[in-house]
Formats: sequence, structure tokens, C-alpha cells
Amino acid sequence: MENNKKLFEETPVPRALASLAIPTIISQLIVMIYNLADTFFIGRTNDPYKVAATSMAYVLFFMLNALANLFGIGGGSLISRLLGQNRTDESKTVSAFSFYGTIIVTALYCLICYVFMTPILNFMGASENTLGYAIDYTFWVVVIGGIPATLSMTMSQLLRSEGHGNRASFGLSMGGVLNIILDPLFMFVLLPKGLEVVGAAVATMLSNVISLVYYCVVYYQIRKESVLSVSFGRIMAGVKYAGEILSVGFPSALSTILACVSIMVTNNLAAFYGDIPVAAIGIVKKVEMLPHNVGTGLCQGMIPLISYNYASGNHDRMKKTITTARTCGLIFTGFCIVIFELFAGGISRLFIQEAETAALTTNFLRIMCLATPLTICNFHMCYTLQAMGKGKESLILSTCRQGFFNIPLLFLMKACFGLYGIVWTQLIADALTAVVSYIIYSRVFRQLRRSAQ
Repeated sequence: MENNKKLFEETPVPRALASLAIPTIISQLIVMIYNLADTFFIGRTNDPYKVAATSMAYVLFFMLNALANLFGIGGGSLISRLLGQNRTDESKTVSAFSFYGTIIVTALYCLICYVFMTPILNFMGASENTLGYAIDYTFWVVVIGGIPATLSMTMSQLLRSEGHGNRASFGLSMGGVLNIILDPLFMFVLLPKGLEVVGAAVATMLSNVISLVYYCVVYYQIRKESVLSVSFGRIMAGVKYAGEILSVGFPSALSTILACVSIMVTNNLAAFYGDIPVAAIGIVKKVEMLPHNVGTGLCQGMIPLISYNYASGNHDRMKKTITTARTCGLIFTGFCIVIFELFAGGISRLFIQEAETAALTTNFLRIMCLATPLTICNFHMCYTLQAMGKGKESLILSTCRQGFFNIPLLFLMKACFGLYGIVWTQLIADALTAVVSYIIYSRVFRQLRRSAQ
């Protein structure tokens, strides 16, 4: 723990941020690759119905991120702030509460998905051509594999809150690499032709199970020197921290939930024009994971540094961390826009060769990628407020992007401009959100300056 304290307090900010963010970014990229792997390998079948089905079902899997953020981001932020105040025993209690809270909430979500799977998928735009594939994918990845997936993400966040960036990231990275290996094995070797979607789903589920085993081993190895605990006896003591955990974790979870609802609405509206536009939008959403996951990795890497230095009163170091992370994020997203605009056609054909789907994907990617710098800025401001424990402000920002702007605009833009109105919506929504975010973000820092005087 002493080495981690030095990282939080003395290591130059760029190096400290890099030590926490780079492993996180790498793990996010590998997670992205293994998410892309399902789409890539299923796309090898050249069946747009299977691609569309997994794109819809993936939304329910992505919802697991919200549950992990609820306790991973919320608990992790609080643990880093408690460490900044030298309250180590309380950190153990928060860790245990976050661990078991993740299990309970995820179990309820998996049960709901199992009982109401067909109506949920129909609402998301599933047709007779795609429903069966979507059910297969959801069953294995969410119903069977939901708890290992969320628990792995939560344990990773808690490890990072104490400064174990490499260990936190390795588990998710390992799961990603395993999925890339297992996907073709289950899809094209072990299971008969026609069960490619089932094969991809089983590969993803097994990869998450193995990641969870890794994290359990790590927690056991560091138990003597770590402030992290999974002691069942600390659950009741942790109830008093529930408000602090959820005040930060809920905005992050809500942001993910609203993003999932937004994708559901997008798929539902796009389904009016057929299954092929749904498949094309699904592919673009996966491609956009590159800048989004890098931005998320940066934000998750900066959270412990911001939380610790905010709690300890070192606001200059906190602000330098914020500025460094934002600059790196914007530079990378600018690079991604150039690549996507120049090579959209080639990128589209990597995922599917079917001509109509590939052509639509190319057009959609060139439009939708324009929103990425604004998206990263919005993420950055929201994560900063979460790291500072500003639950109310981060809740407003989390709600704004999808709830206030994107989802209502999807209906309006479709009514006015049809299919391409849906595609342009995210850029407009992110621009409006950026204005609101900047106003709230600036007000918080003005209050911080006044309180420091």
C-alpha cells in the first residue's frame, strides 16, 4: 500500500496517470476486440440476420456494465477517497459491500431477462428472422454468464481504486484474448453449422467465468496487505455506506442504462426500414467502441488520482490530472475521425461482405464518428464529478446526454429526416450535452476555488 500512496501523492502526474490509465486502456481495447470478435466472426457467415440479432442482444449484455458501474465506480471512488483520508478499515467494508451488492443486483437482472426475454427483444426490434438468434445469444451471455461478467468488472474497478492498475486490467484483457480464441473454436469447430450465434455466446460466457476465477485468485494473494475485502461478515456494516456508494455509482450506471435504452430505441426505429439498417448501425456501434473505450479507459484511470487528491486537499495535482487526461482523449479521438473518414469502406467490409449492408455501414460510420470528441468530453466531465463524489451534478450530466437529448431527438429526427435523421442524432445530442456539462462543471470548480480561499 505504501508504494501506491507514493503513486497518488508524489509521482509526476503524467507518469502516475499513465501507470493507471494505460493498463486500463489496454484492457478496454482487448474487451473491445473480443466484443468485436463476436460481430466479426458472425459476419463471416454473411448473414445480416445473425449480425442484427447479436447487435440487439448485445445491448442486454452491455447493460451488465451499468450494474458493475453501480458498485465498481461508486465503491471504487469512495475507497480512493477514504484512502486519501487514511481510513483503511472503512475501505474494507466498502469493498465487501460492493462485492456482494453486485452479485445480488445482477442476479435479479438475469432473472428478469430470462422471464421476459422474448417481449424485451421484440421491443428492441427483433423480427421473425432475428428473434431466435437473439434469444440464443442472450441466454448464454446474460442469463448464464451475467454474474461472472459483472463481478469481474466490479473487482477490477476496486483493484484500480487501490492503485493495482496492472492487475485490474490483466483479468479483463485475459478474458478478451480467450474470447478471441474460443469464438472460432466454438462457432466453426465444436458446434454444427447453423449454431454460430450459440458458439459466440458460449465463448463469451466462458471467457468471463475464467476472468472471475483470476480476480478471485488475485484477491486471495493480496489479502494481507490490501484494503480490499470480500468478507461476508462486513455486509451489514457496509449498509451505512450505501448512500455514498450509490450517489456516485448510480449516475454512472444510469448513463449506461440510458445508453442501452437509446440503442434499443435506435434499433426499434431503424427496424422500420428493415433488418439490414439494424445490422449496419450495430456494426458502427461496435467500431465506435475504439475511441469510446480509450476514452473510458482514460477516465477510469484518472478516477483514483482525482478522488485521492480531492479528499487529501491537493487540488493542484487533481486539476493537472484532469487536464492531462482530457488532452490525451481529444488528441486520440481526432485521430480516429481521420481514420474512419478515410477508410470507412474497408472497415465496413471487415465485418460483412454483403453489399447493401456494407454500403450502409460505410455511410453511417462517416456520420456517426463525428460525435466522438464531444462524447469523450462529456464522459470526462461526468467521470471527474463522480471521482469528486459530486453525485447530484454527475446524475444531471448522466441523464442529460441520453435521457433529455438523444432519446427524444431520435423520434423527432426520424419523423423529419427518416433513416439518416436517426444516424445524425447522436452528434446533435452530444453537442447540446456538452453545453450543459460545461456550465455545471465550471460551477463546481468555481465553488471549489471559493472554498479553498
